[in-house]
Amino acid sequence: MTTITEPTLREGRELIDHDLFQILTDRVAVEHGHDPALAERIVDQALAFLATSARHAGRPLSPSPLVDHGWHEFILHTRDYATFCDRVAGRFLHHVPTDPTDTDVTGITAHDRLVRTVDAISAAGFYVDTDLWPTGHHIECSQCHQGCTSSPA
Repeated sequence: MTTITEPTLREGRELIDHDLFQILTDRVAVEHGHDPALAERIVDQALAFLATSARHAGRPLSPSPLVDHGWHEFILHTRDYATFCDRVAGRFLHHVPTDPTDTDVTGITAHDRLVRTVDAISAAGFYVDTDLWPTGHHIECSQCHQGCTSSPA
């Protein structure tokens, strides 16, 4: 008898120790006015985004505005952030702000970058919290294996 198991989706929070995750979550909650549960989700997705960006070949990826809150707070912890970057990417991951209304040199809009980013995070095996990624269209659900689609709220 052959047993088939579904792959387990990773969470961004697995990439750092619990204490640092809590510090970042608390900072996101206080500095950006989010409730603690939302702050946890934001930091989790920021870490998944960073790990995906570190290994992604091709066009650049972009965080959503909410996920960017998590990245901003992590960058402020320079030693921990630099150590994370060295371990996960082998280099420093710079933050280069973009205007959401801008298109890049290839004509890709901010919306298209978010769609590409969500697809890349999912392909990297991370859980995607679709409520934090306002892509405005149905995306393939990475939370189950039933072939369904999920639309962000």
